[in-house]
Amino acid sequence: MKIALCNEVLRHLPFAGQCERAAALGCAGLELAPFTVGASAADWDDAAAGRLRASAASHGIAISSLHWLLVQPEGLSLASPDPALHARTVALLRRLIGFAAACGAQVLVHGSPRQRSPQPGQSLADALARCTDGWTQLAEAAAAAGVTYCIEPLAPMETPLINTVAQAAALVDCIGSPALRTMLDLSAAALTERDDAATLLRRWLPSGHIAHVQLNDRNRRGPGQGDTPVRPALQALAELGYRGWLAIEPFDYFPDADSCAAYSVGHVRGALEGLR
Repeated sequence: MKIALCNEVLRHLPFAGQCERAAALGCAGLELAPFTVGASAADWDDAAAGRLRASAASHGIAISSLHWLLVQPEGLSLASPDPALHARTVALLRRLIGFAAACGAQVLVHGSPRQRSPQPGQSLADALARCTDGWTQLAEAAAAAGVTYCIEPLAPMETPLINTVAQAAALVDCIGSPALRTMLDLSAAALTERDDAATLLRRWLPSGHIAHVQLNDRNRRGPGQGDTPVRPALQALAELGYRGWLAIEPFDYFPDADSCAAYSVGHVRGALEGLR
């Protein structure tokens, strides 16, 4: 298993500085939030991807994955009943699939709760149908680019659309593309699921549905900074032979960004060492 740090934690540093810090902490990669390097599709071309990939490689790490896909530009929605807005959103996500592949990333994580939630007056069923149409198109693009596109289950306080791994897996099965998978976010699972993360992983990883893991605490801080246990999930992953990325994704940087990153990475590295 390889540890990646979500780069927005260190966005107070230039990208080269983020790479240097992540490598010094013992990470093998950075999970990239596109908004940290630009605000529009014009900033996410192959040339920009090449520069980011080379910078990461010069520090001995990789760009593991992309997440926070629809933070910028403002106003997009995959659930929108407006055909033009829906098409613009799909086009932007297609661009990010190409950008991810050019960065050398293996995975895209589609969370973006606000941009997949029903619009005012729109039913949940209609929003899901429009998101499903978009994800079907994006699965085709991901397959062509050789990357995996993951639908992220999120807590109901963030969105009513796709809250559990079972719901995401059902959508993945409905679309039926090997490039479309789901993932497990430790914080969201702790807030939403009836079963603990280890049980979920033992159920859904062997079936091939889960392709990525993000580690954090239900209190929105880093792994180990609250009461959400990390080691049982890592134990399950080890037993199941998971060789993918463990992306560390805090939202509340306590007591500050640098300290949160250092503690979180250290906690996960220590837990992994304890499994050996």
